Amino acid sequence: MTINAVDKSSAGIGERQYHIGVAPGEVSTVALLPGDPFRVPMIAEFLSDVQTIAHQREHLTMTGRYKGRLITATSTGMGCPSAAIAAEELIRVGVTSLIRVGSSAALQAGIKPGDLLVSEGSLRNDGTTAAYALPGYPAVPDFAITSELTKVARELTAGSETDVHAGFSVSDDAFYAETPEWIAQLHDLGITNVEMEASAIFVVARIRGVRAGMICSTSSNLYDGTSLYSGVKDALKEGWMLSIEAALETAVRLEL
Repeated sequence: MTINAVDKSSAGIGERQYHIGVAPGEVSTVALLPGDPFRVPMIAEFLSDVQTIAHQREHLTMTGRYKGRLITATSTGMGCPSAAIAAEELIRVGVTSLIRVGSSAALQAGIKPGDLLVSEGSLRNDGTTAAYALPGYPAVPDFAITSELTKVARELTAGSETDVHAGFSVSDDAFYAETPEWIAQLHDLGITNVEMEASAIFVVARIRGVRAGMICSTSSNLYDGTSLYSGVKDALKEGWMLSIEAALETAVRLEL
């Protein structure tokens, strides 16, 4: 019997994408990736000549220019499954650098809401990347992007009360399943922060031969006991804007 199975590794290359709704020629070579579609317009505040390209499901895509350079912003939704889809489809239409911007919870003492967090690698506590790679395969960002994100973030926050922390992050699948015991274990491993998308973005980027990085605003400190429900939204938003600016500056300086 002949089996004509679909090869999804090449499906849709060079075409309008099924999930995110964008086509070649409609995006830049660099894309900023917030999780929440409502944060894409926050990125657009920094841009000129802004256009909305598509909005399907959780994926809103806008483009514009920052210091003359074309920039794309696409929301990934929450979690590694939808983040992997967004990354795959952006790569299929010509994106070669992916920078996640968003929120992340701190796991080490002294990290404040609104502080900036740069990931130097992600612990793969998700199910999505297991479909891509062996358990020991590392989820690591591009070194040059990561170094520049850290450098720019420190320039932007110099003289302020906002600190920049670079270290290992972890990508979890189940937000409400993170127990005090799990948080303590991550803290003891020296993990700086926890979020839900970076491991998929890093692994997909490496396998597909493109570059990736992540800079986030601290939403809470799970080790210190500061939760999202503790009135930290103003500090979180200020951190979002700084993380976006750092990502945009990095894209320009590295000519991504």
